[in-house]
Amino acid sequence: MEDVDPFEEEAPGTRFLLFPQPQFLDEFQLPELVEVSSPPGTVGPGPSNERMYTVYPVGKLGPYGVEDIGPGSSGRFLPPWQGKTLAPALPDENGHFDHIDPADPAFEAAHLFGSAHFTLDVWEGYFGRPIPWHFRRDFDRLELTMLPTMDNALIGWGFLETGGTTEYGDEYRPYSLNFDIVAHEIGHAIIYSEVGIPSPENVSGEYYGFHESAADLVALLTSLHFGSVVDDVLKNTHGNLYTLNKLSRFAEMSVNNQIRLAANNSVLSEFAHGWTDEHDLAQPLTGAMFDILVDVYHERLLVRNLISPEMEDLSDQLEGHPEYGEVMQTLFDERYALDPDGFRLALLEARDYLGSYLADAWAMLDPDMLSYYGVGQALEEVDQAITGGQFLRIIRGNFEMREIGLIVPGPRLEPPGADSHSASVRTFVPD
Repeated sequence: MEDVDPFEEEAPGTRFLLFPQPQFLDEFQLPELVEVSSPPGTVGPGPSNERMYTVYPVGKLGPYGVEDIGPGSSGRFLPPWQGKTLAPALPDENGHFDHIDPADPAFEAAHLFGSAHFTLDVWEGYFGRPIPWHFRRDFDRLELTMLPTMDNALIGWGFLETGGTTEYGDEYRPYSLNFDIVAHEIGHAIIYSEVGIPSPENVSGEYYGFHESAADLVALLTSLHFGSVVDDVLKNTHGNLYTLNKLSRFAEMSVNNQIRLAANNSVLSEFAHGWTDEHDLAQPLTGAMFDILVDVYHERLLVRNLISPEMEDLSDQLEGHPEYGEVMQTLFDERYALDPDGFRLALLEARDYLGSYLADAWAMLDPDMLSYYGVGQALEEVDQAITGGQFLRIIRGNFEMREIGLIVPGPRLEPPGADSHSASVRTFVPD
């Protein structure tokens, strides 16, 4: 692999200001300037372009999906929104949106659009081609909407809706300003398009767990395309990624609260007798992928002579051991101080290895026969095709550590909850 970021040499795009992490976190109070792939002048008011458009509905009482239309009857409630809307976010005279102040009400729409576009750009880079919408049969564009009455964010048939929460200090926090949440929902859209939607009679619990894991990985790897996130991770860890940091947090809503962690110790035997929540079931797969990312990162550090073979072996031996932090952090502190830029480049290389591997592997999966073991097999095939099996030991070892291929999850033990994808408007497909 060449030491070149495939996303660096791009034509100038349209500029947006995005918060890589929620703006109420001290480290990320200022938004970061990014460019999306649409050339200046091609993103219109809303914002909007040929792939997606943003509206802030006025008077919308509930989310899209299925609605009651009378006793014993229901109907479709899908885009486009036909009612009143708030004023759209407008580009400046050069076609950019980075002039909109975060205090401006229009910023929320610009941030939602920019976050969705930026995520799609990153993953189209990994796939090496445009990613079609899974709802393209009915809609050409994704409608991005804000619905403050909804304490959720969800992708569905032609729409991505974001609400908000007042759970933390009674302050309303819109999910449209939380990049991880928007990226996670775009991740679901990518999986629906590239892997597919299973037939109801064949869907497995692992399909739903895989969906949550993949969406988390889309958010995680996309966040590593923000310079401030990479800098913050390395500054706080000195390259020791098993230290709890922003990289291993998802959808963080306050300094001390996060919905899920990538660096976890979950194994499939925890679900051998059954499961109740696909977010929990996703954890062994997400943990295996995070460990693969870290192991590939260590390999790149080794190739660059930034760590020694003995240090890498010691890290493998102490992984998950109580002494890991005390022993390894001192070693990482010493090595990182010698070449911070080298550590940064190694992390970006590992990011792009995993991103491109996942894109190739996901395209090989069958939604009606999906299993975590099959995901691992697809990754091994991709590695064999690209490197001749250079990372086979890493992939297989981390899947086995999570008991993937050794344990099969049991059945769903309770009916789906309100936050389940298997019983929500996310999986609503019009006949």
